[in-house]
Amino acid sequence: MFGIFDTPHPDPNPLPLTNSPWPIFTILAIYLIFVMKVGRVYMKNREPYDLRTVLQFYNLGQVAYNGIFFGVTFYYLIIRRICNLGCMESFPLDHEHKNLERYLHFAYFINKLIDLLDTVFFVLRKSNKQISFLHVYHHVMVSAVCYLIMRFYGTGGHLNIVGMVNSLVHTVMYFYYFLSAFLPGFKAKIWWKKYITIIQLVQFVVIALYTLFVMLIQKDCHIPNILLLMQVIQSTLMLYMFGKFYLETYVTYGARVQKVD
Repeated sequence: MFGIFDTPHPDPNPLPLTNSPWPIFTILAIYLIFVMKVGRVYMKNREPYDLRTVLQFYNLGQVAYNGIFFGVTFYYLIIRRICNLGCMESFPLDHEHKNLERYLHFAYFINKLIDLLDTVFFVLRKSNKQISFLHVYHHVMVSAVCYLIMRFYGTGGHLNIVGMVNSLVHTVMYFYYFLSAFLPGFKAKIWWKKYITIIQLVQFVVIALYTLFVMLIQKDCHIPNILLLMQVIQSTLMLYMFGKFYLETYVTYGARVQKVD
């Protein structure tokens, strides 16, 4: 099974955590074991931890991280146009912007690993209702895919535009989380909570359509179709699951509340 990882690395200078599958697989295995079993057993007879201060710093850090990533990526991809937006292939090794591409991809990858702390905090606060299949699947899949793309295709390319869109969404999302932790009394008054889910849904539609455009229209583009197809499938799956969450949370539940009122 793991023989596939014996294939030559596309980058002769792989970044930390990317030269072997063991670091990412170990991190994700520990994550799953903790959030699905060990953490819950540990917290069973304990009071929820008060992580308000920790969450304030964490969420503010995420806002800064994602905001900076979006700004840098937007500048180089959209303003400077260092690559063809219609076909964002991984730069050749001797390209003048290859290191920039490497570091952007790696920064996004590290951010996805940091995102795993979301679930850890849920466990420690005993917010088990928030640890849904959608939540766990999303975190694991994004982290794993980031690594697999670096390992078998190379850094950057199509993923950087996906990362740019995703980082913008996460900037807004973590700003909401920051306000919720910083001003808990105002949590119910932050009227735009449901619009974060709408933004996420729009994100998946945009990414899926953009990827289909590259795959079906840009015939001369040499991004492997398997990667593009995986992106379309993943975006469609996330659109379905987030859409289901939106309907259950804001449409069906809202209708029930109105009936009770």
